[in-house]
Amino acid sequence: MGPVLHGGYNASSSEVDRRIEFGQLTRFAWRELITATENFSEKNVLGKGGFGKVYKGVLRDNTEVAVKRLTDYESPGGDAAFQREVEIISVAVHRNLLRLIGFCTTPTERILVYPFMQNLSVASRLREVKPGEPVLDWPTRKRVALGTARGLEYLHEHCNPKIIHRDVKAANVLLDEDFEAVVGDFGLAKLVDVRITSVTTQVRGTMGHIAPEYLSTGKSSERTDVFGYGIMLLELVTGQPAVDFSRLEGEDDILLLDHVKKLEREKRLAVIVDRNLNRNYDIQEVEMMIQVALLCTQPSPGDRPAMSEVVRMLEGEGLAERWEEWQHVEVSRRQEYERLQRRFDCGEDSLYHHDAIELSGGR
Repeated sequence: MGPVLHGGYNASSSEVDRRIEFGQLTRFAWRELITATENFSEKNVLGKGGFGKVYKGVLRDNTEVAVKRLTDYESPGGDAAFQREVEIISVAVHRNLLRLIGFCTTPTERILVYPFMQNLSVASRLREVKPGEPVLDWPTRKRVALGTARGLEYLHEHCNPKIIHRDVKAANVLLDEDFEAVVGDFGLAKLVDVRITSVTTQVRGTMGHIAPEYLSTGKSSERTDVFGYGIMLLELVTGQPAVDFSRLEGEDDILLLDHVKKLEREKRLAVIVDRNLNRNYDIQEVEMMIQVALLCTQPSPGDRPAMSEVVRMLEGEGLAERWEEWQHVEVSRRQEYERLQRRFDCGEDSLYHHDAIELSGGR
């Protein structure tokens, strides 16, 4: 069920004051948001997303807010994205999910208003640290991993209909004043009837974070979120983006997942840990987080753990068994790939087929 709008009358502003049933959202006046953002000044831009820009604003009572202005809501899917975001955030209330304060609609504008997150996003804290700013320390990164997992577990397993986020990445995990993880940006999310296992849609998302089955079939399920979450764990450990063409210079893999897998095989994980941590971490905890990440990013969605299982593994329960299983499967996959490669290297098949194997082989 979507949000229900109740009409009321607010004499002081002569505006229709509507409350959405879930979470009692405020309907803001357009002029109030113009004032709050200094006429949507470029100097207040916090970020740009698929459907518009996010501005920092200050309300009349000095509350700091993030104002998401949908610039192309009239384009295909834009208005639907606005309605979807209002609907989803209205029903999903959890400490690790971004809370919607209110919204504004005019004939030409669609705007969402959120609390301002003092510490911005995980991506910005990992890769855009200004001189003098503290880096995310290891205990904070562990807390972010667990908080994000709990937020996604709630969306997948405690909402009815369940919610698939579809764009889980470090840039969409925000950090409040206590550095608690808050999953945001529900613009691509889907409400899914529990009787339906997957949703087919136009593929949207971020390269390097998109699960292979979503890319190839357009079908998303909660396991596509698990994949994106696994990539985010690798970003937390390494401080590196999911896709980085500069890695080519060192003949490393462009995709962070492939790069980490290679180092895991070579037992050289220490070289990948974010240098900003200055070796202030527990290498066993790092290895555990990487193991959870690799379990979450398995090629087959059915092999990936549910988010409730991820939460348990991060809390130290059941990881050893799953990891042993993964290693057996991975070793078999590598051996099969190498066997095929040797066969084709010996000229048993055409060059065309050799190229096909090169492209499709495991890393």
